[in-house]
Amino acid sequence: MPKSSLFFCTLLLVFAFADAELLRKTFIIRVQRDAKPSIFPTHKHWYQSTLRSLSPTAIDQKSSDSTDVIHTYDTVFHGFSAKLSTSEAQRLETLSGIVAVIPEQVRHVHTTRSPEFLGLKTSDSAGLLKESDFGSDLVIGVIDTGIWPERESFNDRELGPLPTKWKGQCVAGENFPATSCNRKLIGARYFSSGYEATNGKMNETVEFRSPRDSDGHGTHTASIAAGRYVFPASTLGYARGVAAGMAPKARLAAYKVCWNAGCYDSDILAAFDIAVADGVDVISLSVGGVVVPYYLDAIAIGAFGASDAGIFVSASAGNGGPGGLTVTNVAPWVTTVGAGNIDRDFPADVKLGNGKIISGVSVYGGPALAQHNLYPLIYAGSEGSDGYSSSLCLEGSLDPNIVQGKIVLCDRGINSRASKGEVVKKAGGIGMILANGVFDGEGLVADCHVLPGTSVGASAGEEIRKYITEMSKSKTPAMATIIFKGTRVNVRPAPVVASFSARGPNPETPEILKPDVIAPGLNILAAWPDGVGPSGIPSDKRRTEFNILSGTSMACPHVSGLAALLKAAHPEWSPAAIRSALMTTAYTVDNRGETMLDESTGNSSTVMDYGAGHVHPPKAMDPGLIYDLSSYDYVDFLCNSNYTTKNIEIVTRKYKDCSGAKRAGHVGNLNYPSLSAVFQQYGKNKTSTHFIRTVTNVGESNSVYEVTINPPKGLVVTVQPERLAFRRVGQKLNFLVRVQVRKEKLSPGNSILKSGSIVWSDGKHDVTSPIVVTIQQPL
Repeated sequence: MPKSSLFFCTLLLVFAFADAELLRKTFIIRVQRDAKPSIFPTHKHWYQSTLRSLSPTAIDQKSSDSTDVIHTYDTVFHGFSAKLSTSEAQRLETLSGIVAVIPEQVRHVHTTRSPEFLGLKTSDSAGLLKESDFGSDLVIGVIDTGIWPERESFNDRELGPLPTKWKGQCVAGENFPATSCNRKLIGARYFSSGYEATNGKMNETVEFRSPRDSDGHGTHTASIAAGRYVFPASTLGYARGVAAGMAPKARLAAYKVCWNAGCYDSDILAAFDIAVADGVDVISLSVGGVVVPYYLDAIAIGAFGASDAGIFVSASAGNGGPGGLTVTNVAPWVTTVGAGNIDRDFPADVKLGNGKIISGVSVYGGPALAQHNLYPLIYAGSEGSDGYSSSLCLEGSLDPNIVQGKIVLCDRGINSRASKGEVVKKAGGIGMILANGVFDGEGLVADCHVLPGTSVGASAGEEIRKYITEMSKSKTPAMATIIFKGTRVNVRPAPVVASFSARGPNPETPEILKPDVIAPGLNILAAWPDGVGPSGIPSDKRRTEFNILSGTSMACPHVSGLAALLKAAHPEWSPAAIRSALMTTAYTVDNRGETMLDESTGNSSTVMDYGAGHVHPPKAMDPGLIYDLSSYDYVDFLCNSNYTTKNIEIVTRKYKDCSGAKRAGHVGNLNYPSLSAVFQQYGKNKTSTHFIRTVTNVGESNSVYEVTINPPKGLVVTVQPERLAFRRVGQKLNFLVRVQVRKEKLSPGNSILKSGSIVWSDGKHDVTSPIVVTIQQPL
């Protein structure tokens, strides 16, 4: 090689190395609690000094980029966050007192009739709402995009003084004076340091440097959890009636961590840290990201600290469905919530020129198309210069000369559903039909479109395309209209597992079934801010007090509110006890009495779709038995997951010698309300495993439970003993479940899922636990 080429290559390597050193990103640093040298007055002074020792050059140049502490943590986590280069992070990890250096993740939000559908009625003289005083004096912390405090859902009429334990604050900021809080919204904070450390100073013309919500997601989720009764409520005339959250008298605290570019781990962990110190009882988190080991997962770490303090944490399962292995927020100390529909929908059907009626849904509220007129219909993918971009109705992809005055069929994907309608409208289109792709299946989400628009399933989209093609071949224009039918209730079947709802198996710990439960998350009416149109796109100048959204984001706060009701009714219950009550009383049949369907396929759903089932609050109030867990049980679980002592300490802040835990059993022996096992076939004709479980009597004294076994097909399941006799309330009894599996014919790398259940019954209570067995053929 010529010397000049060698020099050039060396120079490139030097520049590449220099760029890598200049490129700093945020890390979260776990520190030993008692490691601070006495010469420093506070931990922050020590952290700052430690960072400066890593980068003396930065000090000489008066650069604070690498030396500023972003957040300090001292409640659920002990340490701080800072921007570091890769080499600085590596050097920091070698220093005394530093336990771990964790790279930051960016998360994203997982984007009314549901109280009645769940069996929560204000007229009941007894029941969960009455017994819990509607959740009064329980505090739900919502970690999200902030809140619009003026909404009627957050009024404080007839609420008593603030709970005496409350230590939180109403932090003032842009367009959010401290007087924005009241006896309902008792706390509000915002966390933007992590966001700005990565993205630079926020654009305050489009975002509020305060707890005020400029997105809408946080206002919506907060009112689902604990909104007051509001009448009349509707979105553009749809879903008229009374709007109410799950726990109407519960207090709210808003922790804003999500901004235009996402939700940053360092801010999320800071919100957990402060929320626990403030005194919340429940944390609701409709945010998620990539699944990583628990010791690298800021949400799992923050949630453990909250659970350790007796706080129930519910989190959305994610919107990655209907594919498998898509579930997120899978730590066993978090209650993971998938989404189903309720018995209400918003039909908006397509009528084709050949007379065919195709079902769709929409909450479009503007001037409708004339029902008795038909309008020219085109498929965007056949008309644009770039078929792919135009098929998706991406910005600038449609030719106004072709689209003007027509209804346009667009494919779902890439840009938001509402944005596609805006693209069609800008190009002169008079209506839009939005068709699911094959992956989306038949799951439909109603949107507040900016022009007459409706959504149809994948098969319906294919049928419309076929009709357009046939008309084109016959030289006859394709014609259609959209017929908006308003709100329909008492829909059957319901519930149905939403197509978008993330599915198991659990990618981090297959022995823990996730999601845990499903709750209403499809087309949910809840509060909405003034500053954002119902479609969520900037050009939408319509304003509405309520909006209809879908996502596991909407399902999660349903469970958060229910947890507050259960905690108010049973103050002695742990977070695990509350989850157990919700899981063991959940149901898996719809309002036809048949197994819940999977919206994406129309076929029966499975435990990987719904976990233990759909929440059933009236029964959760009195579950009979609970599967309880302590923080030390979770520590043993991490031991049996082969976590190192260091990694366990990162998550739990506890030092643990795992030798005792490993002798006690395996990872599936965590006292979880569901039972899940994974078998690898290595030539044996038969193999077996066992589960040890402990149940606590929370029903009546002198109660006797007998077990009913519904084994997975082809498997042998035994339970010992088959009868549990409790003399008193609070008594704990153990039982052992043994599962025997026969060899299955499987191709290398393939697996098969089988499910069943065990039910403990005393004649009044049915305590149900799903059994899930996965049999894998190794490669």
